[in-house]
Amino acid sequence: MATRRYGTIVRHLTDDPETAVELAAKLPDDVLHHLAEALADEARRRAIASGDHAALIAETFDTGFSRDGLGADPWIEGQVVVCPGAMVAKSRTNHRCRFVSVDDVWIWESLELIEEEKRSNPGVDDGFRAVALLPIVNGMLLDVVTGRARAGQHTVDRVVSYAVRRGKLVEVSQRDVSGRGMK
Repeated sequence: MATRRYGTIVRHLTDDPETAVELAAKLPDDVLHHLAEALADEARRRAIASGDHAALIAETFDTGFSRDGLGADPWIEGQVVVCPGAMVAKSRTNHRCRFVSVDDVWIWESLELIEEEKRSNPGVDDGFRAVALLPIVNGMLLDVVTGRARAGQHTVDRVVSYAVRRGKLVEVSQRDVSGRGMK
């Protein structure tokens, strides 16, 4: 098999990112879909291989949670999206929580999940904290869902939605859900 040379193509795409748009417009559908999957797979591979995930998770347990014990909004660090989440319980039937949903699936069930660690809450409140890492994949949608349970009934209070666009995490909407319980 001959050695392939990609220098000219890479240079065009690097020097003028709009070249990628022109290229995509000229590709047949099957090749376009294959290329999109290959790009997402490469983003995942790089995220998995990048940095010291254990150190990032440890640091996030120190800095990624607010005074009320709930997780901060997600952010990008290096090649990953960092997603803190938590449940703070006052009793067996009462708690507050904030977790991330990825493309309409809870983060702990997402196929995109690179790594997650859970720890019991420090202090007097029951519950736990979790830190999850995701690859930066353009088009990925994240919902930060804040809710509570009272007397065993779970409701959603607030949802803040983000999208990964051009390698950045962009807030796309906020909505209060009070009055419309979600179980």
